[in-house]
Amino acid sequence: MKTFRISTLMLVAVAAVLIAGCKGKEKLPKGEEEVMVPCSGSDYFTTTKFFRANSIGESQDQVTSKKKALTNARNELAQAIQTTVKTVTDNYVNSREMNNREEVEERFETLNREVVDQTLSGIRTLCEKLMKTQAGTYKTYVAIELSADELVAKYN
Repeated sequence: MKTFRISTLMLVAVAAVLIAGCKGKEKLPKGEEEVMVPCSGSDYFTTTKFFRANSIGESQDQVTSKKKALTNARNELAQAIQTTVKTVTDNYVNSREMNNREEVEERFETLNREVVDQTLSGIRTLCEKLMKTQAGTYKTYVAIELSADELVAKYN
């Protein structure tokens, strides 16, 4: 009876280890590998209390890499708050007739433009990492946030 209990316990323990091992790693598509990007991930997502954005800037100049990263992050933040999308569509039809034969030419063009007009004040830097690449350029990773309460207060 005791051997039955011990072997049952061992079987349950082995099953638990196997099940836990199966949940371990998510399978990636063949030929791909996950890239870890500093200042990004779930800790830097927008929440109900904060609008957040992150970006990367790269340049041969250290200060320019930071300016690029901050400008891109601010642009992303402004787009998250308010973006107006304007669309212009042109549909041209040209019909010509020569010698009792009609020739029709059609052209269809669409232009989409995003317009962002947002004042951002009270931005706080959450994360900033400066790296030097093997090519000798500087890469700045940055994450910023803006309090939703501050944004609402400005509108009021």
